[in-house]
Amino acid sequence: MRNIVFTGKGGVGKTSIAAATALMAAESGHRTLIISTDPAHSLGDSFDMELGPSPVRIADRLYGQEVSVYGDMSLNWEIVREHFAHLMQVQGIEGIYVEEMGVLPGMEELFSLSHIKRYNESNEYDLLVVDCAPTGETLRLLSLPETFGWMLKLMRNLEKYVVKPVIRPLAKRVSRLHDYVPDVDVYEQVDSLFSSIEGIIDLLSDGTRTTVRLVMNPEKMVIKESMRALTYLNLYGITVDQIVINRVYTDDADGEFLKEWKEIQRGHIEEIERSFAPIPITKVPLFKREVLGIDMLRKVGQVVYAGKNPLDIFYHEEHVSIRKDGEGLYTVKLRLPFVFDNRMEASVVQVGDSLTLRIGNYQKGVVLPVFLAGMRVGDARYEAGWLAISFTRKEQAPPAVPEG
Repeated sequence: MRNIVFTGKGGVGKTSIAAATALMAAESGHRTLIISTDPAHSLGDSFDMELGPSPVRIADRLYGQEVSVYGDMSLNWEIVREHFAHLMQVQGIEGIYVEEMGVLPGMEELFSLSHIKRYNESNEYDLLVVDCAPTGETLRLLSLPETFGWMLKLMRNLEKYVVKPVIRPLAKRVSRLHDYVPDVDVYEQVDSLFSSIEGIIDLLSDGTRTTVRLVMNPEKMVIKESMRALTYLNLYGITVDQIVINRVYTDDADGEFLKEWKEIQRGHIEEIERSFAPIPITKVPLFKREVLGIDMLRKVGQVVYAGKNPLDIFYHEEHVSIRKDGEGLYTVKLRLPFVFDNRMEASVVQVGDSLTLRIGNYQKGVVLPVFLAGMRVGDARYEAGWLAISFTRKEQAPPAVPEG
């Protein structure tokens, strides 16, 4: 199954581009599902029809879904929510606060990821198009599996070594303690939900199956955010195979007011082409009408793909390389463009056989290959869009860190 994820700064028109992609794929004969993970759904508006928390038929071979956290909670989180409510009631808290306590931070992203994994395992569709929330929420979604990974491991160990053999038997004899100890089915439901996203990063970082397409407008603030997004996506090993510049003024747009805007856009487009190359870039004009409904989406799709198959992978780049620089000296390079350009803080911390990379507000753990696990970080430097990390044998002195 092929996955295409669309993201970009809020308001750039990524939902329209995602919907147009799904329509073109379906009309090319591919069974296609498009889902929206944005809490402020506009996917149904784009197709000019009502969508829901389950797939709804839009056209031949095309289905749409708007992920609903509350709908998913009633199916996958109700037992846990009831336990939270009980804990609050024991403390004397009633009303709306009890209901809201069951919605933990990250729940919307968690359910979205579980949908992506489930559809990939079901083989119901040839293509899954994901219309993501604005860039920041998309990056939080991608970082969630790593964030919850340690929590899941901790929870399983607590249940296995503490709660099950000690606390739960004790709670049967101490009524006050019983109010606070969750039943087995509460743990099972939490474990089931967290387990439903295990392996999702492997799926999303598999460039043969999943790619991201960045949608932007030719505006300075949008370009800067897209640069940061590309850096973070590379941090997680996720392939961006297309840049779509949306709402470009065409040459036939006349008037003094638009003349100046066209000049501004032309400068920004040149910057995008220079900065994001060699990723393929497509320009979509600002249409004379709103992009709503099947007919207008088809026009957008024809411009974006111009006869190409939307499921094709338009670009692929390796994100990591390892080279041997000499006896006992290795360099690991990670493709992280725009770190220097955007003055993003970067840090590398080694703990045993793993590295923790922190770029800006996001971090990722990297398990080192066996032949590097017994070595130590010598220095880290930024080289033309790559973060280069030197490793030396522990008995060797680390190389001098170059100034600047």
